[in-house]
Amino acid sequence: MDTQQVIAPPRAQPGTPGTPGTRPDVTPTSGVLHVNARHTTGFTVIGNHLAQHRKLSLLAIGLAAHIQSLPAGANIGIKALATRFPESETRIAAALRELEATGYLHRSRVRLPNGRIATRTTSYNHPGADAPPVTVTPPRRPRPQAPTKPEPTPAPAPPPPPVAEPAPPLPAPVRVPPPTAPRTPPAPLPQPHAPTEELLRTAAAVLTDLRRHAPRLTLRPQDIEELTPGVAAWLERDAHPDTIRHALTNQLPDPVKHPAKFVRNRITTLLPPPLPGTADLTPPPRRKTIVIPLQNCDTCDRAYRATHPGHCRDCRTELAPPYKAA
Repeated sequence: MDTQQVIAPPRAQPGTPGTPGTRPDVTPTSGVLHVNARHTTGFTVIGNHLAQHRKLSLLAIGLAAHIQSLPAGANIGIKALATRFPESETRIAAALRELEATGYLHRSRVRLPNGRIATRTTSYNHPGADAPPVTVTPPRRPRPQAPTKPEPTPAPAPPPPPVAEPAPPLPAPVRVPPPTAPRTPPAPLPQPHAPTEELLRTAAAVLTDLRRHAPRLTLRPQDIEELTPGVAAWLERDAHPDTIRHALTNQLPDPVKHPAKFVRNRITTLLPPPLPGTADLTPPPRRKTIVIPLQNCDTCDRAYRATHPGHCRDCRTELAPPYKAA
């Protein structure tokens, strides 16, 4: 009578579906609820290693799922994907680089038989996993039995089918660098027509003084010696040293990687034209107008213009002898 009897069953413990020791029909109190229907056509199997990848962005995961659902030979270029989806080409290109870095995508440039270069893209639904090997089981031969009576010789059993050999690996793609346009040679440095010692000394002083106004244009002695004729050509064209200094130091980029090349380019491209001479600035002389004087006709006293006195046009016509045909 002192022993307690348990009549009611114990209460079920809460838990999630699929957990051992819990009821499968218990609804979770929070989180997502799945309503799954079995697909029979038009579906793609995607592993959780991709759908729940911790390093890939959501755009990269969705793009990988879209690429795996496409048939072989579909165009998955950046422009084609940007036309299909609202994301920009920059975001799609970044997502493709994420898939390449994690092994879900491999892009290489190969040369086609016609000589053109094309991009070959390979999609992997499980990077690092090898395809299961193909095994062929040969047919079992019947065990020989002692003949009870003479029988015809049985036909030899067909040989087992050959084991499929793995396809040889594709040759490594040949990376061809894109064609580059030939570089245009720099324009020659201007030279003075009459280089005097004073002119060259002043040009060298202008180049040496540049670092006071622009420390980024500090030149080496050999650079100053090479650029001196160009500044001398400016001075020969009546350019003031302050004008040359302003032209060489105005609106400098930050930083100036090659000061000598920068100064050489400005000396060559900004060279002013020579000033015109005094004869070029003198206006041309005015053309003298010749005035024909007035004359009075000797017959009708009519005024007309001619260099010598005589008859007017009408009187000359009347005084002319008549024309006789031959």
